[in-house]
Amino acid sequence: MAAGLLDGDGINRDALRAIARALPQDPPPSDEVVDGPWTGDEVDILSRFFSGGRLQSIPTNSTKRRVILERLAQEFEPGLRYEEADVNFRLQLFYPDYAALRRYLVDEGMMDRAEGVYWRTGGRYEDFEPEGIDGA
Repeated sequence: MAAGLLDGDGINRDALRAIARALPQDPPPSDEVVDGPWTGDEVDILSRFFSGGRLQSIPTNSTKRRVILERLAQEFEPGLRYEEADVNFRLQLFYPDYAALRRYLVDEGMMDRAEGVYWRTGGRYEDFEPEGIDGA
Protein backbone atom coordinates (compact mmCIF):
# COMPACT_ATOMS: atom_id res chain seq x y z
CA MET A 1 0.00 0.00 0.00
CA ALA A 2 1.21 3.53 -0.82
CA ALA A 3 3.16 4.82 2.23
CA GLY A 4 0.78 3.00 4.56
CA LEU A 5 -2.06 5.39 3.81
CA LEU A 6 -4.33 2.64 2.54
CA ASP A 7 -5.33 -0.50 4.34
CA GLY A 8 -7.69 -3.32 3.47
CA ASP A 9 -10.73 -1.20 4.33
CA GLY A 10 -9.68 1.98 2.51
CA ILE A 11 -7.92 5.00 3.98
CA ASN A 12 -5.76 4.43 7.05
CA ARG A 13 -7.01 7.30 9.21
CA ASP A 14 -4.45 6.69 11.96
CA ALA A 15 -1.61 7.08 9.44
CA LEU A 16 -3.14 10.31 8.13
CA ARG A 17 -3.48 11.69 11.66
CA ALA A 18 0.16 10.84 12.38
CA ILE A 19 1.26 12.66 9.24
CA ALA A 20 -0.86 15.70 10.14
CA ARG A 21 0.70 15.84 13.63
CA ALA A 22 4.19 15.67 12.11
CA LEU A 23 3.62 18.63 9.79
CA PRO A 24 5.20 21.92 10.86
CA GLN A 25 2.82 24.10 12.84
CA ASP A 26 2.16 27.73 11.94
CA PRO A 27 3.87 30.07 14.37
CA PRO A 28 1.58 31.90 16.79
CA PRO A 29 0.77 35.53 16.04
CA SER A 30 3.51 37.96 16.94
CA ASP A 31 3.16 39.96 20.14
CA GLU A 32 2.63 43.11 18.06
CA VAL A 33 -0.53 41.56 16.58
CA VAL A 34 -2.21 40.63 19.87
CA ASP A 35 -0.92 43.43 22.12
CA GLY A 36 -3.61 46.00 22.65
CA PRO A 37 -7.11 46.55 23.98
CA TRP A 38 -8.42 43.11 22.98
CA THR A 39 -10.81 40.88 24.86
CA GLY A 40 -9.98 37.20 25.32
CA ASP A 41 -12.37 36.27 22.49
CA GLU A 42 -10.74 38.83 20.21
CA VAL A 43 -7.26 37.50 21.01
CA ASP A 44 -8.54 34.04 20.06
CA ILE A 45 -9.76 35.40 16.72
CA LEU A 46 -6.49 37.23 16.07
CA SER A 47 -4.56 34.07 16.99
CA ARG A 48 -6.64 31.98 14.62
CA PHE A 49 -6.13 34.26 11.60
CA PHE A 50 -2.57 35.55 12.10
CA SER A 51 0.62 33.52 11.88
CA GLY A 52 3.62 35.50 13.00
CA GLY A 53 2.84 38.97 11.73
CA ARG A 54 0.93 37.83 8.65
CA LEU A 55 -2.79 37.47 8.10
CA GLN A 56 -3.45 33.96 6.76
CA SER A 57 -6.94 34.61 5.38
CA ILE A 58 -9.72 37.17 5.55
CA PRO A 59 -12.56 35.80 7.67
CA THR A 60 -15.89 35.39 5.91
CA ASN A 61 -17.71 35.79 9.22
CA SER A 62 -18.41 39.52 9.62
CA THR A 63 -17.80 39.57 13.40
CA LYS A 64 -14.39 37.91 13.03
CA ARG A 65 -13.53 40.07 10.02
CA ARG A 66 -14.35 43.19 12.06
CA VAL A 67 -11.83 42.15 14.75
CA ILE A 68 -9.16 41.67 12.07
CA LEU A 69 -9.98 45.06 10.55
CA GLU A 70 -9.90 46.71 13.99
CA ARG A 71 -6.38 45.34 14.36
CA LEU A 72 -5.29 46.54 10.92
CA ALA A 73 -6.75 50.01 11.56
CA GLN A 74 -4.21 50.30 14.41
CA GLU A 75 -1.52 50.67 11.72
CA PHE A 76 -2.86 54.11 10.80
CA GLU A 77 -2.55 57.13 13.08
CA PRO A 78 -5.75 59.08 13.68
CA GLY A 79 -5.53 62.55 12.19
CA LEU A 80 -2.94 61.69 9.53
CA ARG A 81 -3.62 61.46 5.79
CA TYR A 82 -2.17 58.61 3.73
CA GLU A 83 -1.64 58.34 0.00
CA GLU A 84 -3.18 55.20 -1.48
CA ALA A 85 0.27 53.78 -2.24
CA ASP A 86 1.22 54.08 1.45
CA VAL A 87 -2.02 52.37 2.54
CA ASN A 88 -1.34 49.60 0.03
CA PHE A 89 2.23 49.18 1.25
CA ARG A 90 1.22 48.95 4.91
CA LEU A 91 -1.60 46.48 4.25
CA GLN A 92 0.54 44.35 1.93
CA LEU A 93 2.87 43.71 4.87
CA PHE A 94 -0.01 41.75 6.40
CA TYR A 95 -1.74 40.14 3.41
CA PRO A 96 -1.19 39.96 -0.37
CA ASP A 97 -4.72 41.14 -1.27
CA TYR A 98 -4.22 44.62 0.15
CA ALA A 99 -6.98 46.02 -2.09
CA ALA A 100 -9.58 43.80 -0.40
CA LEU A 101 -8.35 44.88 3.05
CA ARG A 102 -8.45 48.53 2.00
CA ARG A 103 -12.03 48.16 0.71
CA TYR A 104 -13.14 46.39 3.89
CA LEU A 105 -11.58 49.13 6.05
CA VAL A 106 -13.53 51.77 4.13
CA ASP A 107 -16.74 49.72 4.00
CA GLU A 108 -16.62 49.11 7.76
CA GLY A 109 -16.11 52.81 8.49
CA MET A 110 -12.59 52.47 9.85
CA MET A 111 -11.07 54.53 7.05
CA ASP A 112 -12.40 57.06 4.60
CA ARG A 113 -11.02 58.29 1.30
CA ALA A 114 -11.20 61.12 -1.18
CA GLU A 115 -9.15 61.61 -4.35
CA GLY A 116 -6.65 58.87 -3.55
CA VAL A 117 -6.06 60.01 0.04
CA TYR A 118 -7.11 57.90 3.04
CA TRP A 119 -7.51 58.67 6.73
CA ARG A 120 -8.59 56.73 9.76
CA THR A 121 -12.18 57.32 10.85
CA GLY A 122 -12.85 54.41 13.18
CA GLY A 123 -11.44 51.59 15.19
CA ARG A 124 -10.13 51.78 18.71
CA TYR A 125 -8.40 54.92 19.89
CA GLU A 126 -7.43 54.06 23.48
CA ASP A 127 -3.74 54.82 22.94
CA PHE A 128 -4.31 58.05 21.00
CA GLU A 129 -3.88 61.42 22.68
CA PRO A 130 -4.17 64.44 20.38
CA GLU A 131 -1.17 66.75 20.56
CA GLY A 132 -1.70 70.07 22.29
CA ILE A 133 -4.13 68.75 24.90
CA ASP A 134 -2.51 68.77 28.31
CA GLY A 135 -5.52 67.94 30.46
CA ALA A 136 -5.77 71.48 31.84
